[in-house]
Amino acid sequence: MPRSFSEIQRRIKQGNAVVLTSQEVCDLVALGGASRLKDVDVVTTATRAVMSGTYAVLSFRVAEPGAFSRAERVWINGVAAQVGPCPNENLGVVDLIVFGTARSRDRRDWGGGHLFRDLVERKVALVEVETDDKKTFQAEVGLDEMPFARLNGSRHAFMNYSAFINPGEKPLSTIFHARPFEPHCRGATFSGCGQINPIKNDPLLETIGVGTRILLNGAEGFVLGTGTRSSPQKPNLSGFADMHHMKPEYMGGFATSAGPECICSWAVPIPVTSKAILQEIARLDREIALPVMDVNTREALGQASYADVWEGVDLDVEFDPDKCRGCASCQAQISCPTRAIHFDGQAAKRDEMLCFHCGLCSVDCPSGAFECNLGSIRLKRAEGTEIAIPVVLRQSDKLRALMLAEDLKDRILDGSFMISQPVERIS
Repeated sequence: MPRSFSEIQRRIKQGNAVVLTSQEVCDLVALGGASRLKDVDVVTTATRAVMSGTYAVLSFRVAEPGAFSRAERVWINGVAAQVGPCPNENLGVVDLIVFGTARSRDRRDWGGGHLFRDLVERKVALVEVETDDKKTFQAEVGLDEMPFARLNGSRHAFMNYSAFINPGEKPLSTIFHARPFEPHCRGATFSGCGQINPIKNDPLLETIGVGTRILLNGAEGFVLGTGTRSSPQKPNLSGFADMHHMKPEYMGGFATSAGPECICSWAVPIPVTSKAILQEIARLDREIALPVMDVNTREALGQASYADVWEGVDLDVEFDPDKCRGCASCQAQISCPTRAIHFDGQAAKRDEMLCFHCGLCSVDCPSGAFECNLGSIRLKRAEGTEIAIPVVLRQSDKLRALMLAEDLKDRILDGSFMISQPVERIS
């Protein structure tokens, strides 16, 4: 039966709590074991996706005190940073805000999300400063030389998102595709991890509130509240965590045909404190709506379900280098939004740590070196007809989201992560 928050915390401390990932719960339900859910204390949920509403607040020394009065403009590895709010007059210190979607002045498909991952990987960054008296200087700084480095989400972890198609007559450059979106409904893209998504398991925000402890890119952080464009029908969250403790495999940059985007990951524990939560954690992908939108107008064209994109598909992209033909121009390399594929002149290579498993390489590779069943959107239209549109790119990585949910489960069970009761409920 559902329990109080304090009772669940006590059971965790005593080592008696039943903690399952949201995927384990769904597997139980699919096998007819829903009755066993009454024994579950905590469900760990997660999502990994392109999340535009991401920014970092950084503060660090770039020069000795007195070297300059105020910084006026700053770039980090070519990515523009917003200077302020503190002027740090004559201190040699800069306070900066860097947007996850900020573009590099030097590389068209590289931006803030790529920079954040590089910093977390402990790569040294080139910081260029222009002062208020028009002096310029440079410094090399790594994350460990930044006393303050906090990643913030202004709009993350939507309860569910949408699929996009282009019914128009012309290709369209958009943040919802890594290359120009083909017209005439030739392919679909989508975002959202469906049944394992955090707010799907607590849609009324009974346990997720201000002060809820989470994992953001693998680091412990906290929920601040709802984010921008949040609504009762489609809530999302804002939160933050310290970049020093993040894991690079859960974050990064994602190149789209309209500019660079930012990848982030959330894992949220859901204490089973009510019958409503018990019912929600048992809902499977086939019961979760996936609106299908016209990418040109953002108008809804119909509705599918997350079963179309996550049920019976491949979560990872299979790569067989022996099938590579060594094309003079490797289309998989060109279109890869995370630049996980490189070509050494004879055959393609893949960086497993960078791969987002979006599946676009399996669509573009003519030799079948990259293979992945991405599923199809079954679009139910208003007049009652249905058409199938193949998925050509995923903007969510369920494979690593599952790993993060497992990671959170392990931390709860070994006592290294303590669930926290919200200090205030989100209305």
